[in-house]
Amino acid sequence: MEISPREAEVLELVGAHLSNAEIAARLCISVRTVESHVSSLLRKLEVPDRRALARRAPESAGADRSHPAPALPAPLTSFVGRVSERTALTELIRAHRQVTAVGPGGVGKTRLALAVAAEAAGEYADGVWFVDLVPVTDPGMIATAVAGALGLGEQPGRDMTESVVAALADRHALLVLDNCEHVVDGVALFLERLLATCPRVTVLATSRARLMVPFERVYPVPPLSLTVDGESDAVALFRERAAAVGWPLDPPLRDQITSICERLDGMALAIELAAARCSTLGLDGINAALSHPLRMLTGGSRTDERHRSVRAALDWSHALLEPADRALLRRVSVFVAPFPAAAAAEVAGSEEGIVADGLARLAEQSLLVVTASPHGTQYRALETIRQYGMERLAEVGDLVDARSRHLRWCLAKAAGLAVVREDWRARFDLVADDLRAALAWAADRPEQRADAYGLARRLAELTFTRNLTGESQGRYEQAAALADGPAATVSMFRQAAAVAGCRTVGDDMYRLHRAAADAARRSGDTAGAAADLATAATTAFRFSSTFVRIPPREEALALITEARELAGDDPAAQAAVALAEAGVLTDAFGAAQGPPGNAVPETVARAERAVELARHTGDPLAESAALDALTCAQSWAGDTFVTAATARRRITLLSSMPISPAGTHELIDALGMVTEAGLGAGDLPGARRWARQLADHPSLAEVGHRATCRLLMVDALAGNVDEVLTGSVRFLDAWRRAGSPARSFLCPAVAGVAMIHGLRDDHDARREWQEVLDQLGTSPEHTYGYGAVFDAMLLLHHGQASEALERMAPEPRQVWKWVTWIWLHWYVALRAEAAVLAGSPDARGCLAEARTIVAGNPVASAIVQRAEALLDGDQESLLATADAFDAAGCRYQSARTMVLAGGDHAERGAAALAGLGLALMTPAPTPTMTSKR
Repeated sequence: MEISPREAEVLELVGAHLSNAEIAARLCISVRTVESHVSSLLRKLEVPDRRALARRAPESAGADRSHPAPALPAPLTSFVGRVSERTALTELIRAHRQVTAVGPGGVGKTRLALAVAAEAAGEYADGVWFVDLVPVTDPGMIATAVAGALGLGEQPGRDMTESVVAALADRHALLVLDNCEHVVDGVALFLERLLATCPRVTVLATSRARLMVPFERVYPVPPLSLTVDGESDAVALFRERAAAVGWPLDPPLRDQITSICERLDGMALAIELAAARCSTLGLDGINAALSHPLRMLTGGSRTDERHRSVRAALDWSHALLEPADRALLRRVSVFVAPFPAAAAAEVAGSEEGIVADGLARLAEQSLLVVTASPHGTQYRALETIRQYGMERLAEVGDLVDARSRHLRWCLAKAAGLAVVREDWRARFDLVADDLRAALAWAADRPEQRADAYGLARRLAELTFTRNLTGESQGRYEQAAALADGPAATVSMFRQAAAVAGCRTVGDDMYRLHRAAADAARRSGDTAGAAADLATAATTAFRFSSTFVRIPPREEALALITEARELAGDDPAAQAAVALAEAGVLTDAFGAAQGPPGNAVPETVARAERAVELARHTGDPLAESAALDALTCAQSWAGDTFVTAATARRRITLLSSMPISPAGTHELIDALGMVTEAGLGAGDLPGARRWARQLADHPSLAEVGHRATCRLLMVDALAGNVDEVLTGSVRFLDAWRRAGSPARSFLCPAVAGVAMIHGLRDDHDARREWQEVLDQLGTSPEHTYGYGAVFDAMLLLHHGQASEALERMAPEPRQVWKWVTWIWLHWYVALRAEAAVLAGSPDARGCLAEARTIVAGNPVASAIVQRAEALLDGDQESLLATADAFDAAGCRYQSARTMVLAGGDHAERGAAALAGLGLALMTPAPTPTMTSKR
C-alpha cells in the first residue's frame, strides 16, 4: 500500500527514535494524529511493532537515514581556515566524552564548534544537537533549554533533567552546548547527571571559562593564525568578509591586512567588524581608527586577559558610532532574546521611527543581527556585544533606568498574553527569556519587589498553561517569597501545591500546603491555616501513590487535630477538616485493603458530611474533593451504580471551571475515577468517552502512559483490538521514556493489552507485555481483581473453562477488597460463566448469586444471561445476548456469543472475531441448544 507524504515524514522521525510527542511537536500536529499515522504505517508495512517500523524507515523512505541530519544552525557566512584546530578538536571529542572549547569572547569558539560538529555528524547514529545557552539566565534552566532543542516537553512527576536523560539514555549523539560561561554551575551539575547515565552521549561545550568538572577535557581556542608564510587564516577571513560587503582586495594589500589583523590580535569578531568597514573607511581609514583606541585599551589598567582583545575591537566599533546610536546599543543590550523595534523604543525611551533608523544603522555595522519572522522584523545583539553594551550601560549610570523600563515592558507583554488567542504560545515563546531575565534582575532589588512579585505570578500562570509545569511550580514558590502580604503568600503556596499535584509530586504538595498553613498562621488567619493543615493530611492519603515518602498516619492525625482546633466556625476550614477525617480516620482514600465491613457505614457518613459542608462553601473544587471521598466510600459499600453516579457528579461540577492548576489537577483525577466507575457499572460507551477525554488532555501530552492507561482498559474489555494496538504503542514508548516507573495504577492497562495479544495468539507480544507487568509489580488486586478478570477472559476464549474457574476460585465475598471498585461485576459474571462451561455442580447457585449482584449492569447481566442460556440449552435467549452486547459497545462478547451458539451462528461469530483481529475461539463443550417458542 502506498505511504502518504505525511506518513513518510512520521516514518522518518520514528526511524530517528523520536517519541510520538516529539514527532507531534516537530510536525505541528496532535499526538493523537501521530498515533493514527503510526498505526496506519504498521498495517501498510506489515510490521508487528514500533521497533520493526523504525528499522524499516530507511528503506521505506527511499534514502539513507541511518544518520539523522545534524540539528545545527545553518551558517550565514562561510567558515574560513582553522584546519589544524578542527583536526585537534575532532580528535578530542572522539577520545573524550566531554570537551570544552575555551577562549575569550569573539575568538570564534561557536563557529569552530559548529564546523567540527557538522563534520563529525556522520559518526553519531542518533544525530548532533545544538543548544544555545545565551538566553538562559537561570542556571537551573539548563535542562529546559536542552529539552527545547531535543523537542521534549515536561512530564508530570519528573523534572526536565530526568526527561532529557530518559530521552538520551540509549542514544549515540553529540550535544553541543554553546555559551556556557554565564551558567557554568548549572551546566556542570547537568553534565554530571547526563554523562553518568547516558554512556553514548558526547558533549562539546563552548565557554569563556572552564566548567571545572573532573571529567572535562579543555581545548583552548587560539586566535586566528597570523603567519605570513602563505595565506593566514586571519587574512583569509578578512578578505572573505570584505568581499561580502562589495570590497574585494588585491593580493598586494596582504601586508596591510595582516597588520590590521595583528592589531586585532587575530580575534575573529574584531576582524569581521573591521572588514565590514572596508567599503566606507578603506584599509587606511581602519588603520587610522584603530590607532588611538586600541593602544589605549591594550596598554590600560584592565587585568582581565579574557576580554582584552574583544573589548578593544568593540570599543573601536563603539567609537565609530554617533552618540545617539551608542546610547541605543547600550539600552537594547538588556534584551536577551530577539526584539522588535517597538520594544526597543519603549526601553530606549524614544520614538519608534527614530529607534528603527538607529537599529538599522547598528545592523549595518554588524552590531545587531536582523531576522525576519511571522511577527515582524526582529533584532538581536550577539552575546559578546550585548555584554559589552551592558557594561557601558553601567558605566554611564543608566543601567537601573534601562532595566526598569525593560521590566515594565516585560510586565506589559506578560499581561497582554491572552491565552484565548490561538497564537499565544508562539508569542509567549518569543518573550519568555526576557521575562525570565527581567524577573531575575528585579527579584534581588527591594525597590522592585512589587513588580517582581507580579511578574513571577504571571510567569507562573503562563508557564502552567504552556505545560511547563516544573517551572510553573518554581515561579509560584518564587512569587510566594516575593509577596508583600500574607494573603498573597498563602495563595501562591496553594497554587504551587496544585501544580505539584498536576506533576504527581505528592511530597511537594504536602510540603507546600504546610508552608501555606505556616504563612496563614503567622498572619493570624487561623481558619486558613486549619484548611491547609487539613488539606496536607488529606493529600497524604488521597494521593499517596505520588509520594516518595508517605507521611506516617500519626503525623497526618496530628495535623487534623491541630486543624480542628484552629478551624473555629469557618465553613471552608470545617469542610477541609471533615474531608481529612473522612480520608485519614477511615483510610477512605486509596487504602488498598479498604475499611472493615462494620466501618463502611461510618466511612460513608463521614464522606457525606464532607460533601455537605463543602457544598455550603460554594467552592466547586472542595466539593469535588469531597465527592471523591464519597465515591470511594460508596464503592466499598457495594453501591456500584451510586458510585458511578457520584463520579459523574464530579465531572458535571468541574466541566465549567476555568483553567487553573487546582482545577486541572482535580479534573484529571475526576476523569480517571469516572472512567473506572463507568467500567464497574458496565457503561462502556461512557467510560470510553471519559477515557478519551483524559487521553487527549493537553497536560498529559508528554506522559502517554498516564494519558492512555484507562483508555486501554476500556478498549481491552470491549474488544476494540485496533485501538488497543495503537494506544499501546504510545503507552509503551512513553513509559520507557519516563524511565519505566513502577506505578501500580498502570497495571490493569498492561494486563489488558497482554490479554488482547493472547486473544490474537501473538505469544511473543503477550510475553513482552507480561514482562512489563512483572516490572510494575504484582499485588493482591492483580491476583484477585483485574488479573483474574483478564486471565479468565483469555482462558475462556481458549476453551479452558475449568482453568478459568480455578483462576476465580475465591467467592466474591472473600476477595471484595480487590474487586469492589471496578471488577466486582466482571468477576462475578465471568465466574458464573466459567462454572457453567466447566460443568460445576454449583453452577446454578453461582448464576443465582450473580444475577442479583450484577442487576442493572448491561454487560455483566448479558454474560450471566448467556451462561444461563447455555446451561438451559436455550438458543433464543443465548442469541438475544449478542444484541445486548452490541448495544453495550462490547464487540468481543457479541462475537463470542455467536461462536457459542454453534452452527451457522458460529461461522458468523468466527468471522466477527477475525474482523476484530482475534484468533479463532475454542469453545468449551456446551449443552445442546434448543429453540423455545
